[in-house]
Amino acid sequence: MTGDPAVQVTRLAAGYGGPPVLVDVTFAARPGERVAVLGPNGGGKSTLFRVLLGDLPAARGTAELLGRRGTVPQTERSRLDFPVSALDVALMGTLSRLPWWKRPGRDEHRRARDALAVVGLGDLAGASFGELSGGQRQRVLVARALVQEADVLLLDEPFSGVDEPTARQLEALFDRLAAEGRTLLMATHDLEQARAWDRVLCLNRRQIAFGPPDAVLTREVLEATYGGAVVTLPEGGEEAVLPAHHHEH
Repeated sequence: MTGDPAVQVTRLAAGYGGPPVLVDVTFAARPGERVAVLGPNGGGKSTLFRVLLGDLPAARGTAELLGRRGTVPQTERSRLDFPVSALDVALMGTLSRLPWWKRPGRDEHRRARDALAVVGLGDLAGASFGELSGGQRQRVLVARALVQEADVLLLDEPFSGVDEPTARQLEALFDRLAAEGRTLLMATHDLEQARAWDRVLCLNRRQIAFGPPDAVLTREVLEATYGGAVVTLPEGGEEAVLPAHHHEH
């Protein structure tokens, strides 16, 4: 993880026309680095990703990306009733680079098939996207981002709704993509998943902390991030965060 940052965010504030909903965000991620973005619903993870994708302007500060960006949305939010194949979905990654009047040709189809092979789904190119398992659909969406030749991948809760074997497959895939020099930012609620990544960015409408997991994922930081108390579960010794004001309910 050397060289210039692939993502450089400095004193960022962003919102939707009114007062900023996210302020004081400053961090950098280098090529090959995996950053877990941790925070509650409404804490600013989606707002940060929208700024990084260029869909939302910064109200203050800057957000700079080196190279191409790609997004991998939650598969649970994908339309499953369209009659499209896994190959069709992967091909969608070529559309941003083609003139509006040109349809994907032989080269684009080759790239889409290659991307499906990279994510381990080369033999399911013709399968209906809606009939694939949740984990398989997630990998198809990763393939779509690879077809875009993305240097920076923004992953929106990629492990949501997948079983443990699928989660291990996805983790191995993300490790391989990072080893190839891609920068991965993952929005997540999973503390244990965040501990396994290189850096953690904690947000709750502002930046709470950023750095290595061992330094960032402290009880104090987690309570500030989630606005609630941290408790240790009796089985397994894992930590969980209780909602703010849980004693009032």
